[in-house]
Amino acid sequence: HHFAHGCAYNANHSHLYRTDPFVKLSELPRGGGGIVIDVEPNGPNDAIARRLRDLGFVSGEAVSVLAFGPVGSEPILVRIGDARFALRRAEAARVRLQDQTP
Repeated sequence: HHFAHGCAYNANHSHLYRTDPFVKLSELPRGGGGIVIDVEPNGPNDAIARRLRDLGFVSGEAVSVLAFGPVGSEPILVRIGDARFALRRAEAARVRLQDQTP
C-alpha cells in the first residue's frame, strides 16, 4: 500500500520535468529556430494557413527568426530555406515548430 502511494506521488510530480517539445513560431526569440511540424489552421477554411503552406511552411523545413519589427515586435522577419518572409504575430502563431533554439 505504501509503495503504491509512492508511485502515485511520483506520477503527480512528473509534470515538473516534462518539457513541451512544441513551440509556436511567434514565441521564438530573435536568433531562435526550429523545424516546422505543421501549420494549424484557425478554422476549417483558413486562407492564411494555406498561404503559409504555399510559401514553404511545411513539415520538416528549418525556420529561423532574423529580426523583429519596430512596433510591438511586428512584423517578425523569418527565414525558411532560402526565402525570407515578414509575418504578423497572428500568422506566425499558426506555425508549430520543434524548438531548435540553442
